[in-house]
Amino acid sequence: MKAIQFTIDEELLTELDAAPEVQRDGRSAVLRRAISSYLRNQRERTLAERYRNAYGQGGGLGPEFAGWEDQGQWPEE
Repeated sequence: MKAIQFTIDEELLTELDAAPEVQRDGRSAVLRRAISSYLRNQRERTLAERYRNAYGQGGGLGPEFAGWEDQGQWPEE
């Protein structure tokens, strides 16, 4: 692991230090989990945006499948 420095508002630091999870696991562990969660959420948002861009344009299935949209059927129950 690599040690880093960053600035944080004193009020936010006081609130962070008061959290039971920080008191139990320490600041570094909690901040590592928070950063991992942030990065995971960013990846998921990026992926969701890519899907929206690729499939949400209203282009249907594309020209190679034109006319086949109504051919699919749900199985009868």
